[in-house]
Amino acid sequence: MRRYSAPALARRRPAPLAHPTAGPPRSFAEWSALRRWGKLPEPEREIPGYLLRLTREGSGLTQNELASRLCVTQPSITQAERWQSNPTVGFMRRWVEACGMQLSLGVLSK
Repeated sequence: MRRYSAPALARRRPAPLAHPTAGPPRSFAEWSALRRWGKLPEPEREIPGYLLRLTREGSGLTQNELASRLCVTQPSITQAERWQSNPTVGFMRRWVEACGMQLSLGVLSK
């Protein structure tokens, strides 16, 4: 029986990623540790889903408790806390206020 061998081009390793967020997302544990140590690359410092999770955990709420305060389901809380989430400012404001905090957004000139 003959064995198939992929062409040499396909076996070559991909070039290193030029941008840290171009690769697979970091786990929350890795992201939060790097954030505490001040070692996060600039583009990764404000991942909305992870910031929402930090807010919820900092206030001591479970996902179920926050879901009931926001009148949403627990799976929607899980979805919002992911790396890829893209919550609206209104949702983030409701989330942060339900955690007993205040959301502050700003625009700075260069």
